[in-house]
Amino acid sequence: MFVLDDLLFRPLIGIVDTLHSLALQELYDVEALEDERKENRLLYELGERSEAEYLDRKETIEAELELAREVHEQFASGRVEVKR
Repeated sequence: MFVLDDLLFRPLIGIVDTLHSLALQELYDVEALEDERKENRLLYELGERSEAEYLDRKETIEAELELAREVHEQFASGRVEVKR
């Protein structure tokens, strides 16, 4: 039974773990959020976005960025707990 577990379930667990890692990296992409923050600032400076829109979007992006950094920190330490 243990041999069967090692042959069937270990590779499956490895694949699921890899998919989980890739999904977390995609969902909580720090670089993309930083780029979005820069774009938000640029649109505001160019006058294509009002101050209210800029501040609202800035607040949202910063909250998402903080969450993304926390998730990456937890992932690097090996203790991933994704909260909603």
